[in-house]
Amino acid sequence: MTKTLIAACLLTFSMPLTAIAGPIESACLKSERAGASRALCGCIQQVADMTLQGSDQRKAARFFKDPDQAQKVRMSKSDSDNEFWARYKNFGDTAQAYCAG
Repeated sequence: MTKTLIAACLLTFSMPLTAIAGPIESACLKSERAGASRALCGCIQQVADMTLQGSDQRKAARFFKDPDQAQKVRMSKSDSDNEFWARYKNFGDTAQAYCAG
């Protein structure tokens, strides 16, 4: 039983990370922005995993496709949008510091 569990864990952790790309990484890779590389988008996803919950990641990922949506959220008077924006800003600042190579 223990050997099976260890083998399953090794298999899980040896899978390439690209097979389990998160919403931010996927959106980043699909964007046509200069400099959007697998390494950079993966780094940004790692920061997203550390700083944003899944629902926030999905919301932020939509900004890659529709940047005007980010402006609408930033200018919103909604408490939930303002709280999201504070988390998103923290994510952006952290990603810049962590991934700016």
